[in-house]
Amino acid sequence: ADDSGDEEPASQSDKSELHGPLKTLSSKLEDLSTCNELIAKHGAALQRSLSELENLRLPADSGEKIKAVNERATLFRITSNAMINACRDFLDLAESHSRKWQRLLQHEREQRIRLEETIEQLAKQHNSLERACRGAPGLASGTASISSTAKGSVQSAKGEASDEDEETEYFDAMEDAPAFITVTADPKHHRRSGSNLSGASEGHPEDWNLEDSVFESSNQSSYNESTGKDLLPRKRRRSRIPDKPNYSLNLWSIMKNCIGKELSKIPMPVNFNEPLSMLQRLTEDLEYHELLDKAVKCESSTEQMCFVAAFSVSSYSTTVHRTAKPFNPLLGETFELDRLEELGFRSLCEQVSHHPPAAAHHVYSRRGWTLWQDITISSKFRGKYLSIMPLGTIHLEFHSSGNHYVWRKVTSTVHNIIVGKLWIDQSGEIEIVNHKSKDKCQLKFTPYSYFSRDVPRKVTGVVSDADGKAHYVMSGTWDEKMECSKIVHSSHGSTSTEGKQKTVYQTLSPKVLWRKYPLPENAENMYFFSELALTLNEPEERVAPTDSRLRPDQRLMESGRWDEANVEKQRLEEKQRAVRRRREAEAVEALEEGKDYEGYIPLWFERKVDAVTGELICVYKGGYWEAKDKQDWSVCPDIF
Repeated sequence: ADDSGDEEPASQSDKSELHGPLKTLSSKLEDLSTCNELIAKHGAALQRSLSELENLRLPADSGEKIKAVNERATLFRITSNAMINACRDFLDLAESHSRKWQRLLQHEREQRIRLEETIEQLAKQHNSLERACRGAPGLASGTASISSTAKGSVQSAKGEASDEDEETEYFDAMEDAPAFITVTADPKHHRRSGSNLSGASEGHPEDWNLEDSVFESSNQSSYNESTGKDLLPRKRRRSRIPDKPNYSLNLWSIMKNCIGKELSKIPMPVNFNEPLSMLQRLTEDLEYHELLDKAVKCESSTEQMCFVAAFSVSSYSTTVHRTAKPFNPLLGETFELDRLEELGFRSLCEQVSHHPPAAAHHVYSRRGWTLWQDITISSKFRGKYLSIMPLGTIHLEFHSSGNHYVWRKVTSTVHNIIVGKLWIDQSGEIEIVNHKSKDKCQLKFTPYSYFSRDVPRKVTGVVSDADGKAHYVMSGTWDEKMECSKIVHSSHGSTSTEGKQKTVYQTLSPKVLWRKYPLPENAENMYFFSELALTLNEPEERVAPTDSRLRPDQRLMESGRWDEANVEKQRLEEKQRAVRRRREAEAVEALEEGKDYEGYIPLWFERKVDAVTGELICVYKGGYWEAKDKQDWSVCPDIF
């Protein structure tokens, strides 16, 4: 949405206060126009009188003509003085009202800031009351249904079920981006006989077995618990970093240093950053990797899709309080996370392009899955908010089944860039496709609204097979948890006012697939880092010399030495610019000599056309972990 229509209309008193001076100014302008016409008229008459005076031959007539000339000149002078006085009045009036308008504008700005703060506070209180209401026992009883049209309008209504299905929940769903409200039901009371639903698609309740299903252990493990008997005990890692210094940020001093400089050369201070690089933030997607470990054990591809969908949502849980931006990686910068012996996986990221910024990521798990992605960040500033759009695809392949899942990330929006407290929202849709079985999952991230009655940060979706038959309903929030409900029946409901026919899903009680880990103690003073994020910048031996842990400005910032970090950051950026200028000169020289110039070649990744999507992406070509075993880093450039 564009921001051009955001301003609210002024009140009637404000309009009258503005229109009064405008009418006065218009009247003065009309006076000036009248004087101008008189000057032109009398000037022409004076000119004619002078011409006649020149043509006179009789001295007797000269006295009368001269008298007429004087009269004309007098009228001209009076009119000119009147015009000058009108101009002076106009100027005085404009100056006085200009000061008045400035005071009115300042008052309106202060009122708007106070209103924004009040609305934000009310919204927080409203959300707290809603959460308290949902958590109170006995308040959520009965059944419910949601009426959703294809255009995304959602209307709540009381579910009307038959006597046989009174313990089962109902959903009204739309095909492209469904939204639901779940009400807990007991599957033991479900009876299929005598159902009044036309079984457009059916599932067996006995398949939803609490004891035998992989879903049972979906929320049993945590980051602090080992889930594999074949893995070594976890290494003790740090659980805190130095507290964030309370440095004030002078925006004017930053803007003053930006005057006359190219946008790419403006040094942004570390005050806007957190002590992690974008490569490390990308690695944080693996915080809930155990979801993929459980997905390996699923026999059904649609059941496996539920875990993949929950994993795709879980990667956003760390962003809810993280308003600071990560460090932009230098070209050739890498980050490894080797947890093969502890957690069963190891990850490698590399910055493969600087303009536009692009990072390649590869993860191998000995528990039976491989994940890779090539992400380019695109952003758009719209005055009051900043939209961050990750471009590129995420690939996930399970070794035993060969199921290959592909999806893209949604848009992240940082609000209150200019005025107010920063906050982040996720919005858009994710379509996860299993290119082997053709199963699909449509997830919708509902944008946050102060005035919406929906749960904040809501995510809903439906898992369907290759024939379009719906099997599971996904619901939850991207900052708290995701649940999955097995669909028992589906039927076509009533037609909405827009002519769209609704689909009613009858489901069993939901199961929690993923729940966010609580933040560590004192997280608000440690950039709201999760337990995994606190360990990402912990110094480790034997890593590549291009690893983000060795970046000096980032290390200085983490230690609380922000002034030194700013100096070091500027040095690294200037060093990178010098390398880019040298590379551009080499390209020009090669062009003059008629030779091909390949440009920058990534160290551990190579660009290939993906066989599934047909897109050109960077995939891991191997060699990094072998180089680490040998401690042979001769191919690594000196970027720090």
